[in-house]
Amino acid sequence: MSQSFKIRKGHNIKLVGDAPKNDLGNVSSTTYAVSPLDFPGITPKLAVKAGENVQAGDVIFFDKDRPEVKICSPVSGEVAEVKRGAKRKILEVIVLADSTITYASHGAFDLSSSDRGAAADHFAKTGVGALITSRPYGVVASMHEEPRDIFVNGVQSGPLAGDLAYQLEGKDAEVAAGLEALSLMTTGKVYVSQDGEASNIAALNHDKASAITFTGKHPKGVVGTQIAQVAPINKGDIVWTVNAIDLPIIGRAFLKGEYAPGYKLAVAGSKVTKAGYATMLQGTNLASLTSEHINLDNTRIIAGDVLTGSKVEATGFLSFGKSQITAIPEGNSTEFFGWVLPGFGKFSTNRAFWAWLFPNRKYDLDTNLHGEERAFVVTGEYDKFIPMDIFPQQLLRSILIGDIEKMEQLGIYEIVPEDFALAEVACTSKLPLQQIVRDGLNSLRKEMI
Repeated sequence: MSQSFKIRKGHNIKLVGDAPKNDLGNVSSTTYAVSPLDFPGITPKLAVKAGENVQAGDVIFFDKDRPEVKICSPVSGEVAEVKRGAKRKILEVIVLADSTITYASHGAFDLSSSDRGAAADHFAKTGVGALITSRPYGVVASMHEEPRDIFVNGVQSGPLAGDLAYQLEGKDAEVAAGLEALSLMTTGKVYVSQDGEASNIAALNHDKASAITFTGKHPKGVVGTQIAQVAPINKGDIVWTVNAIDLPIIGRAFLKGEYAPGYKLAVAGSKVTKAGYATMLQGTNLASLTSEHINLDNTRIIAGDVLTGSKVEATGFLSFGKSQITAIPEGNSTEFFGWVLPGFGKFSTNRAFWAWLFPNRKYDLDTNLHGEERAFVVTGEYDKFIPMDIFPQQLLRSILIGDIEKMEQLGIYEIVPEDFALAEVACTSKLPLQQIVRDGLNSLRKEMI
């Protein structure tokens, strides 16, 4: 029997442009890219150089400090270019894809085995270990560490989030294999969450996993919220998190020994001319998708949702682990005396505008911040959007002054940047809360390692 939790703190941001169950077909490209910037905490060391040929699943780069953390190529082909930035920082590794993808075969894994070491080695060498995030710090998990528990997040409650049941359709065997593989990696529990306000996804029910159900407001679909309700993280604990949409990729790696990071991607937003779901691989060049399905006039394209996603160019590449593309208007215009007007059609998380009288209204929001950064004062507003047993504003202040002891006391081990995404929207000080949290986690990790 599953445990059920209702999230009362938070806010559902309703935007126009939902993705209907409309198949947009397969999207492919001649070039694919893998970027170390998608992997916080990694110091990349190249395993290939320009001109070399790779197969899908061959290692592109690995973490210099943790060589067991390996990032693999999503396609086969020739390494066309290694893009570098300041101080020769690696920005992207671009692969010119073959017309037919060939896979590096790592061999099928016997899931009836109880050998954790062999399973850990298979996670690492097939590249699917990079799909697992380790807390604290929110970095790619090392297969050398053993987590207390593993949380598989099957709730997608962010703005314009895709229908997970539709995205996992026809992949029951791979999902089951993925859950079976994860159960080999911990002596604790594997928790699998589902949305109690949506249809149950049968594929996520597994005899080696503990079912948990969440209802209520966003951030019910943020795994940090789920951990805080079920089994909070304390100092010294290691907890792994996995997105349920990544389970088929893990499952295929164990059933066939192949790394094939493909997604049925939700394409949504008010600037999308034809919304729906497109099938593509991680790292795909988005040029053909954006030119056919998105109005590019004054548009912000986001890999992920509007709260936690990252900006990409119309000719950019799909970021690692993203299963949603959102297109909304660019907020580069100013509004004269906007704060004076009654704002019947303006979005607000509080009662600053009359729009609070219409809770079910959908908004066509842009990226405008409506003001510059202001003084950071303790107001208690963040508490309304973060359903965790922490003092968020005091924690942020301790990060800003670099007080590591205070950070620990105030609960930094429980959080990652996405836990503050909703509060960032509501922040009257216009502060980049997610970046502040990431900087705090990086400094703490550097101090502890």
